[in-house]
Amino acid sequence: MDKRGRDAKMAAAAQPQSRPTSTRPLPPPPPLQSRAPPPTLARPRFEPVDREKTCPLLLRVFTKIGSHHGEEDFVVRGKEPKDEVQIYTWKDATLRELTDLVKEVAPEARRRNAKLSFAFVYPDQRGRFVLRTVGMTHSYGNGRRIDDSKSLGELSFQIGDYLDVAIL
Repeated sequence: MDKRGRDAKMAAAAQPQSRPTSTRPLPPPPPLQSRAPPPTLARPRFEPVDREKTCPLLLRVFTKIGSHHGEEDFVVRGKEPKDEVQIYTWKDATLRELTDLVKEVAPEARRRNAKLSFAFVYPDQRGRFVLRTVGMTHSYGNGRRIDDSKSLGELSFQIGDYLDVAIL
């Protein structure tokens, strides 16, 4: 081995060895631990509506003293119960807000001990009307009851559903 070959070999050994580059991507970093409850336990939040950019919906409200209407009362279109109130509102309207609106048109709802039971009326997949109770409020509540703060959107209200209110 001559002197030049030996010097080249020693120079190569003195330089740091570089790894061959790979085109394979790096694995993703492990997920961060969050303190939020699992998604199945968390109550979904309904985003508030920008009322300057969104049109209100027409909510057809049917009131009855003592109990809810029956599903058969809604079978024939145009022959719904006569005690109807039409309200323009948004999906983020709460049951407390709707209670106050019903009290304006139904004197029975203004009684001190009156309770208002809310139910959605809508056609199921077979076309039959279903009445589903969604909450109850007191006529003169303080807004701290659980159902008072529920909004139509949180209760899965769909545009076109009716709202049936039983004044108890």
